Formats: sequence, C-alpha cells, structure tokens
Amino acid sequence: MSRNSIGNDILFEDNHLIIFNKQPSQIVQGDKTGDVPLSDLLKAFIKERDHKPGNVFLGVVHRIDRPVSGVVIFAKTSKALTRLNEMIKAGQIHKTYWAVVKNQPPEDSGHLLHYLKKNEEKNKSFAYDKEVSGSRKAELTYRLISTSQHYFLLEVNLLTGRHHQIRTQLSKIGCPIKGDLKYGFDRSNLDGSIHLHARQIEFMHPVSKEEIHVVADPPDDKLWASFQLQLKNKS
Repeated sequence: MSRNSIGNDILFEDNHLIIFNKQPSQIVQGDKTGDVPLSDLLKAFIKERDHKPGNVFLGVVHRIDRPVSGVVIFAKTSKALTRLNEMIKAGQIHKTYWAVVKNQPPEDSGHLLHYLKKNEEKNKSFAYDKEVSGSRKAELTYRLISTSQHYFLLEVNLLTGRHHQIRTQLSKIGCPIKGDLKYGFDRSNLDGSIHLHARQIEFMHPVSKEEIHVVADPPDDKLWASFQLQLKNKS
C-alpha cells in the first residue's frame, strides 16, 4: 500500500489521535496470517512523513473485523490511549454502522437484545434469546434507511461491543449481511469483504475535550454507491 493511499484514508488527525477509514482487506492488528497490520502501516507512514528518528508510538483503541470497513481510532500518545480505553469501557464512544442485508427486517426499526456466546474454535458467535453459560449480553438498535431491488440498508447503533455482534444479531433475525458466508449469506463477495461499514463515530476528545464527530465513506462499489445516491436524493 502506497504512502498516498494511507494518507487519503486519514479522516482526522492531531497530536493525540488518528482516525482512519479502514478498507475491507486491512487488518487493524497483527494476526496469524502474518499480513502487515494497519497499525504498522500507519507507524511507517508517520515516521516517513514527519521525519521521526525514533520509534513511533501508535496505540490500537478498538478493532473492526477484517472484512468490515470504516472508522477506526488510533492513539498517538499513551495519555490518549489510556483515556480512550476508559471511555470505551464506560460506553462514551458512540459508533454507527451501515449494514446491507438480504431480507427486510421484521420491523423497520427495533431494539435487539440477545446473549452471545463465542466459539473460539470456529471464531464465530452464537445468539441466544436467554442467558446461557458463558454468554454475554448484546444490545443494538437499528432502523431501515433505504431499499433496493434485492437488498435493504440498515443503520445500526451499537449499545455493547461483542465479538461479531452486528453480524450475529442481524443473522439471528433473518437478515444476514451481504457477503457474510459465516453468518448465513448464500455467497461471498468477490473481494472477500462483507457489506458492513463503520459509518461514523462520536466522542469527546480525551485531551482537548472537543466534540469529535467523524463520518467515513463506504468502499467504492456499485451497491454502496447506489444506496448513497438514494439517501442523498431523499435529503
């Protein structure tokens, strides 16, 4: 990945933070694949751009799954990282997602409450209507914001942050995300992505106390583009 393409996906930056629009093929942190993670790419970008002689500090605040796109926050100082971690635990960082799903949900808007249990071996979570041993409470709200001939666009607000939460809960109500074979969609996307996008993030800056509100464009494909055009025409 070139320096220019990394720079083009930076949505916000100051002395303490970088907010980045992750593409579906990128991983936030290193994993067993051995692929270079976004955290390392950004460190190399900052080191070259700013002519830094020593090591660059960059803390991962939160992650999104490899096939998912959208907003990710990184901390450029240990002070910011510590405070952001506390804010995550306190639910003070608000994330909104877009999800393109196969079927129309039972209601045009709703609140989903399930109990999710992760299967480590399969790297998959399972949703239950009632608490089971080893499960964790998962909540989100959604609303239907656009439709096409074959698909439905949902805006999702996470109230908790669980493993594969949106993917699991939407599948549980019969609305698997486009391309998400693991959670019930019938075929994968050609590029290995799924149509789940971290659209925006809102929080108070951990140092300056400024209100931060960042919106990320979805990946460049025809389906995302058609939904964006519909929404623009509605507004």
